[in-house]
Amino acid sequence: MLPEVPERALTELGRTEGGADTLALLVRDQDTRRLLLLRAVLDAAEAADPAVCPAALTARLREDWALLTEADRAAPADGRASPARARLIYPLTGPWARRCLRGLRGVAPTDSERRELAHDLAYFSAVAAVAAARAGISFTTRLTAREGRLALPSLGVLRTDDRNDTVAEVAHDKGVMTLRRPDAPDVIVHLERGTGAWSAALAWTSAYALPGLLPGAEPMPLDDLDPYRVPPREPDQYALSGPAAPDEAERKRWLQTWSGTAAVLRTGGDHRLTEALELLRCLVPLEMPSGADGRGSCSGTRREAFGALLSSAPATPVAFAATLVHEVQHTKLAALCEMVTLHQADPTARYFAPWRPDSRPYEGLLQGAYAHLALADFFQRRALTTVRDRRESAWAQHARYRAQVGAALPALVGSPDLTVRGRTFVDEMVAAYERMAEHPAPRGHTARARAYVKAVRALWTQRQPPAPPTNR
Repeated sequence: MLPEVPERALTELGRTEGGADTLALLVRDQDTRRLLLLRAVLDAAEAADPAVCPAALTARLREDWALLTEADRAAPADGRASPARARLIYPLTGPWARRCLRGLRGVAPTDSERRELAHDLAYFSAVAAVAAARAGISFTTRLTAREGRLALPSLGVLRTDDRNDTVAEVAHDKGVMTLRRPDAPDVIVHLERGTGAWSAALAWTSAYALPGLLPGAEPMPLDDLDPYRVPPREPDQYALSGPAAPDEAERKRWLQTWSGTAAVLRTGGDHRLTEALELLRCLVPLEMPSGADGRGSCSGTRREAFGALLSSAPATPVAFAATLVHEVQHTKLAALCEMVTLHQADPTARYFAPWRPDSRPYEGLLQGAYAHLALADFFQRRALTTVRDRRESAWAQHARYRAQVGAALPALVGSPDLTVRGRTFVDEMVAAYERMAEHPAPRGHTARARAYVKAVRALWTQRQPPAPPTNR
């Protein structure tokens, strides 16, 4: 049964906004779904054929779950999530769980598929060990370094000289983890208060985090270590660039850009800063797109990784703020669509989307229009409040995004496949679009934006396959 979404929340989200209660509703629902998903992994392992998941793997999963349960009881007195809960709802645990479920539900797996599933399930042991260590529980366990890497989520990665799988003994006591491997010196890892860990060993690479978006906010992981951080490339898909491994100089550039992002977000409305604070849980650095010459960018979100933003290194705080606005809307709408059915459109139907060269299904058109509507609002607010030398750029971007949304809205509004709640949502999008006319962009920017969309539509039309002949 889908959770109830109040009408006020639906209308707020339709305007690309969302008050504290509405954002909290999305977060609670996503966190609940994540815990159910993880329980589903354990249940699927219990039910799987031994040829898919041998009894030893299932028994280890039970042990890991018991350790997580013990860690979950050690909830902090300040009301924050327990260390175990924080690890389970971490965005990148979602892709791992989905991958495990696909493997556990397989039929007649190959030897390669069985090995992959065993590796994936073994990662849960690392998740449980980190949660228990954060909870202050003393333990000793055995973890597997895969292809020379033992990833301990949120802490770091131990690199081994052996490219094959290597078993390491991991012990924790009073904030110190000891990692022991055959024929190698022990690696001592010190857990820092709150987040992070450090070690003097050359074999250890610590996880990295940016400061909180605002003073007092939780640090923001810049996660370049998690093995499940980037989706696999699919043929014929609009793919993200590959994962990046920022060096010290690149991390400084991330820090400089990130440090100015909150102030820029606020110029587009306090709600833009609020939604970023409430919904964003980690950043995943991506490689710069090929051929970008330092001027392009790449970003995205993943439905199975609620709260994660994947992005190439941002050039400026303004550019990164716009990326946040754009991608947070995808996060909001994807979460809402888990709770409410907005439409029942044929997924094979295709529509013109002026921000993409390819045709889009109705769902893709809705997602794109929603994100661009928020960007149009963001840059209009900046144009009305920012200093004069930045105003023209803000007006130009506002005009472009608003023209793109205006070209997409007729197909969204005219669909007979909208549900009653979907009609309410899209009507709010239209109302937000129309309210922008109260403060129009200068005429030149509007004219150029309309000409741009007209040219893009003409090019798109030329690329469409000819209609099949009709029999009369």
